[in-house]
Formats: sequence, C-alpha cells, structure tokens
Amino acid sequence: MTIEPSAPMAPWGVMLPNFNPFGLEPWPFLDVVRAVEAAGFDAGWVGDHLAFHPPIMEATNALAAAAAVTTRLRLGFAVLLAAMRQPVWLAKSIATIDQLAPGRIIVGVGAGGEHEPEWIAAGAEVVGRGGRLDEILMVLPDLLAGRAVDHLGARLTLHAPPLRPAVSVIPPIVVGGRSDAAVRRAARFADGWLGVWLSPAGFRRSCDQLEQFATSLGRPSPEPMLLAFVAIGDDRSACAADAARLYRGQYNLDYAAVERWTLTGSVSAVAEKLHDYRNAGARSIALIPCRPDLLGQVELMAEVRAAVDAE
Repeated sequence: MTIEPSAPMAPWGVMLPNFNPFGLEPWPFLDVVRAVEAAGFDAGWVGDHLAFHPPIMEATNALAAAAAVTTRLRLGFAVLLAAMRQPVWLAKSIATIDQLAPGRIIVGVGAGGEHEPEWIAAGAEVVGRGGRLDEILMVLPDLLAGRAVDHLGARLTLHAPPLRPAVSVIPPIVVGGRSDAAVRRAARFADGWLGVWLSPAGFRRSCDQLEQFATSLGRPSPEPMLLAFVAIGDDRSACAADAARLYRGQYNLDYAAVERWTLTGSVSAVAEKLHDYRNAGARSIALIPCRPDLLGQVELMAEVRAAVDAE
C-alpha cells in the first residue's frame, strides 16, 4: 500500500517509552500509551534493540500491549532492526499485532549496527546488514499478505509457507536514517522516510534527495517524516539537563554531540523550531520526550502540536 503525499500517514506521533533511560519505577509504558491516545495524537511509536544501554522492552511485544489498550492510535516501529531478526518470525509478530489493531500498524525499519554485541547475541551478522535489510524489504509484503515465499538471495534464503492470519491491509513501510543509503533505501522500498538528528536545512536536502531518487526509480516520493527529541518547560537549563540525562542513559552520548538537534524550552519555543521543520518538508512528526515526567510532557507536546498546527 502506497501512501500518497497528499495524505500524511501519522501527522503527529509520540515515541512510547519501551526504553527506560531514566530508570523509572514503575515503568509507565501503558500509562503513557493511554495518555498519548487521549491527548489526540495520531501515532505511538516504539524503538528496537535487543541489548543496549538502558533497560528495553522488546518492540513487538510492547506494541502488542499498546494495541490491546488503544482503539484509534496508529502503532509504529521507529525503527525495527529487521536485519537482526528472522524475517518470517518478524512477519508473524507484525500480523499478530494487526489482529489486535487492524489497519493501524506502520512498519518502520532501519539498518542499525551501532551496538555489535546485540547482533552477536542474536546470531546475526553486522557486516552485510544493509543488503540483508534490502532483501527483507523485498519479501516482507508477501509474508505479511499470507503468500508463500521462496527467496534465494545473496544475504537471505527463505522458504516460507503462507502465514495465517495475514494482515488486514499491507501496512505502510518506513525507512529510518539520515545517511544517503537510508534515503536511497526509502526511495526504493518505502512509503515514508524517517529522518533524525538533522537541521531544517539538512532535512530539506534529504527531502530533495529522496524525491530525486524516487523519480529515478519511477516511484512516488515517500513521505518525509521527522523524529524530534524535545524537552519542554519554562526553565530551559533544566530541560537541557534532563535531555543530557536521556542521551547518556539511552545512547551513552554526550549532550554536546546532539544539542543542536534537540528542541528545548517553552511550548512556544519548541513549536517555533518544529514549524521550521514543517516548512522544510516534514509531513509527519514523531516526538521523543526527553524529560522523566513523561505524562506531563505528553500534555505539553499536545500544546506544541496545537501551536504548530495553528500557524
């Protein structure tokens, strides 16, 4: 299923806390899921790692739990490390979630590879993951649709019978990443491209590349989507301190390395920065809350959304 540029698949979304970099107890995952839907957001997203710096809930199980407690919210992966997973089992997991939330799934994938120990633990090779991901994207629609797959490729061999149940509708595919390879992969396979850690000018350049690559392949240009880290509050220094804690706990990153792409400050200040990304071509925006008061941040992100939409 291709999403036409005139119809954003999920104009506003929130990253759900299946990662726990702040060490929150009890882990407020389902509370945040319910709050995101109640606040009127279009989508809730989860990330994916097997073993990383913070505690992590497994992505497909987390999204299945979110499906069970929502009725309207679209549910997306931002993004699955599909090349680290056995693709037939992955398709089975996605189709199972679709039974709980028919037609509400968005399948985001990325190459990953920044943490080799989890790939070793999963029995997957980091080398060649891009080619393996490409082949998974070739066969995933057939697997999800309940069609038998016989595939013999350079990086992937599959002999799969029809899977039942099949999905109710083939979900949109989104490719995440800011590299040229990720943009090319999105243009070749996807309905959306999810960019992160880019300035508005850099995002615009990637959008132009995306359109050029898609045109050269004779495909519609995928929808440009933005993943934005936000810390909202009147005390900007406190916002920055919380964002620094998140980056350290989740990615083992120094704040200085990503500060220029992190949106901090009041509702109006964050809305103004997001408006710049909207003008740069972002048709869908997914917000990652960078403060430990997650429920409070959901309320403030809803105010940001309203401010951007009003401009």
